[in-house]
Amino acid sequence: MPGPGGTGREVDVVATEHGWASRFHAMGSPCEVLLESGTRSQASATSAGIAAEAWRIEDNFSRYLAGNIIDQINTANGATTPVDDETANLLDFATTLYGLSNGRFDITSGVLREVWTFDGGDRIPAPSAVKAVLSRVGWSRAKWERPFLTLASGMEIDLGGIGKEYAVDRCISIVRDSQCAPGLVNFGGDLAVSGPPTRRKAWKVAVEGVLRDAADHQIDLRQGALATSGDAQRYLLRDGIRYSHILDPVSGWPVPDAPASVTVAADTCTQAGMTSTLAMLEGRGAEAFLEQADTLHWCRR
Repeated sequence: MPGPGGTGREVDVVATEHGWASRFHAMGSPCEVLLESGTRSQASATSAGIAAEAWRIEDNFSRYLAGNIIDQINTANGATTPVDDETANLLDFATTLYGLSNGRFDITSGVLREVWTFDGGDRIPAPSAVKAVLSRVGWSRAKWERPFLTLASGMEIDLGGIGKEYAVDRCISIVRDSQCAPGLVNFGGDLAVSGPPTRRKAWKVAVEGVLRDAADHQIDLRQGALATSGDAQRYLLRDGIRYSHILDPVSGWPVPDAPASVTVAADTCTQAGMTSTLAMLEGRGAEAFLEQADTLHWCRR
């Protein structure tokens, strides 16, 4: 869940052809909310509530912020940390993903950032450096007995792989409960809608081109959610080989032959994000995994 919070937190609400649009920044991403109903004051109140929830999740679960539950866990130096119900639910979900991915979705793998920097350059770490950091990776080495978590000294967790999609689902529920529905919540390309729009046939959503360098195309979304995983902005390129930022926590190296991006449609953003991430971790088997999952998807090589 990238990006520090706490400053520059403003919500801009403007009238549109179909209702209201609000924009703010959270979790390292531009965030947009589209609402079809309600007065300006109602739209402003709903948008403020959505932004507040996004910022609350960022403040609670960003690994960049001191004093929150993630920081308490990561600085416990081998001591046991009790966690609240919301954190426990996220850890349970992460445990499920760890099992489904045969250990390749691992919330302890964030420490690999100490040797990998995906800035579009060509700096590849030495195998010995990767191996040294890898000794601190492995969710199976953690002791998780709800509500108590114990990590070995030097280990850390990072919930960035599930936090943004979780925030989208929390925030679309605010839209459903408001007087401004139907609406759309979009956090950096991961999005959900509360239902079909009333002033047009569908929500128009852009999806990355299936082929690299191809133009984006639009789909009509009437319900559910979309999430995308990919390396469009974060990669390394050396000797003609593109290294994705999707790391295999078992080897400590980028997943070979991973797609450039995977976009998945599902009932919830959390479900869509889970499927797209697990597909990326399959590397060259991503398309076969998605076909077996029997889900609507777009896979770009």
